[in-house]
Amino acid sequence: MKVAVIRIEHFNAAHRLYRKDWDDAKNKEVFGLCSNPLYHGHNYYLEIKVSGDIDPETGYVIDLKILKDIIRDEVLEKFDHKNLNEDTDEFHDLNPTAENIAVVIYDKIRARLDAAYDIKVRLSETERNIVEYPA
Repeated sequence: MKVAVIRIEHFNAAHRLYRKDWDDAKNKEVFGLCSNPLYHGHNYYLEIKVSGDIDPETGYVIDLKILKDIIRDEVLEKFDHKNLNEDTDEFHDLNPTAENIAVVIYDKIRARLDAAYDIKVRLSETERNIVEYPA
């Protein structure tokens, strides 16, 4: 019997969408206001969905405290109140689009959880812009 549990967190981060190999005009044409050389920020909402079998001993799919701690260690401590382009190794050479942020978070969480779990990352950059990985 598969059941899904979801942990919701939020973090704030600044970023700039741009390619280093393009000039400012090309970056502005492609990324618009998001290519501002002085950066801009978002209040990200993050949902991590973990699906699996209910453990007959505990009644849990996963202890949500464990998931909370993994998210704190792998996401919040690394990205919250940071400039993603400047303050993180993950986005030094990777454009910090919502899509790329979601994939990076997925990889970090996936590495910490047993392969028996299915996971999905849902990242809301704004109320209207939401990314899910895997799709």
